[in-house]
Amino acid sequence: MGLPKEERLAVAAEWIAQADGLLVTAGAGMGVDSGLPDFRGKNGFWRAYPAFRQRRIEFHQIASPKAMQALPEIGWGFYGHRLNLYRATQPHEGFQILRRWADSKAHGLFVFTSNVDGHFQKAGVPDKRVMECHGSIRYLQCFDACTSDIWSTDGFEPQVDGPTCRLISTIPRCLHCGGMARPNILMFGDYGWIEDRTERQRERLESWIGGVSKLAVIELGAGKTISTVRRFSEQCGPHVIRINPQDFAIAPHVGIGIAGGALEVLSAIDAVLNR
Repeated sequence: MGLPKEERLAVAAEWIAQADGLLVTAGAGMGVDSGLPDFRGKNGFWRAYPAFRQRRIEFHQIASPKAMQALPEIGWGFYGHRLNLYRATQPHEGFQILRRWADSKAHGLFVFTSNVDGHFQKAGVPDKRVMECHGSIRYLQCFDACTSDIWSTDGFEPQVDGPTCRLISTIPRCLHCGGMARPNILMFGDYGWIEDRTERQRERLESWIGGVSKLAVIELGAGKTISTVRRFSEQCGPHVIRINPQDFAIAPHVGIGIAGGALEVLSAIDAVLNR
């Protein structure tokens, strides 16, 4: 029989207290408490984007270079809507709890995330302390990869028709060849993603981990469907704190699982630390 939740919280608090560096690994569940949609399963995606329910289009189909090339106004409507949503949404208090914990650590924190929303940076984590393994919606690249350059979305203000999820403003263009631009995000079936920025982030993360002697890993809302974040967390055990409403199971020699949402559990651990 597993430990009661209160004892799991106590173990997590002890690992965090003893650590000299915190590795935060985060999936889409981290953003749910900020009000961002959960794309878990096709019904979750369709609740967020009913226009695609009518067309029977699933997340993996629209979030692809193939769809963006075939239906550019629809593809950019989807990513334009997400860009606007991420800009308008404020990161929840859990981000600040993590930053506060890290302030007392010799090596602070580093973030490994599959989220493309830029919310860790928005919450005040330095860009040099974040690795975005799937890229970032805050940057654009040439759809045809005519250059390895990427550039900021600053100044791009997409206008999207809500009922159809269609971009009604101008599609962004490549600064070099004039062709269509796309988000610098790893999509499904994607062979054109320019990953140079993410690789530089990876090098910084590996260097940081190499300098930490007492590492605690705090995994937040990482799903099993695409398990990049979960696998990376497990590689960095044995002090992995897996926080997830449903998929919180983890091998005992790797870490401890706690059922719940990101903000709820971070707040509960913080209360233990402050006793």
